[in-house]
Amino acid sequence: MDGLLIDSEPLWSEAADETFLPYGFRLTPAQYASTTGMRTREFVASWFHHFNIDNSQLAIAEKAILSSVVTKVTTKGKPMQGVAHIFNFFIEKKFKIGLATSSGHDLIDVVIDQLGIRKYLQAISSAADLPYGKPHPQVYLDCAILLNSHPTECVCFEDSFNGMIAAKAARMKCVVVPSFADSRLAKFNAADLKLSSLQNFNELLLNTLQ
Repeated sequence: MDGLLIDSEPLWSEAADETFLPYGFRLTPAQYASTTGMRTREFVASWFHHFNIDNSQLAIAEKAILSSVVTKVTTKGKPMQGVAHIFNFFIEKKFKIGLATSSGHDLIDVVIDQLGIRKYLQAISSAADLPYGKPHPQVYLDCAILLNSHPTECVCFEDSFNGMIAAKAARMKCVVVPSFADSRLAKFNAADLKLSSLQNFNELLLNTLQ
């Protein structure tokens, strides 16, 4: 969802910067990118450990980031290029469509209503309350169950490395659409297909996945 359907990654970065500043650190773009796709609690825990911040502040920082992101997406969130195209493509082919995300339901509700896609989703799966988040595959396996589909029948679209690993671990086909800054990183070659935009997906590429 984040960074694939809604251009929220810069907003997550803003929220992280604002929250971490009182603790005396700020992430570089490379540091931030290395934890993209993780759940917020794991994202915060990882960097608090790295910068030796007391764990007693974890829940406070997590709540601050989540609240800030919901506000920012509500006021500034914009759809990513190709969202309408990719939904129309699979709706016309009568594919079932599910959403599997690390984000919690407060943000999920904001995003799907802003994009107007609620009626097209047959399943919504959140990793927010699961024992493990991405790169663990559970959120994708749960989504497949809700869709009444076998994981090997599913095509997953991802923008992050952690998400790609989760999808592949679930034995799904994975189409990755990384950010422009990350698009040349060799690690994304593990995906079944790499695109610069959802807009570029078409019948020929779908056939290559099958």
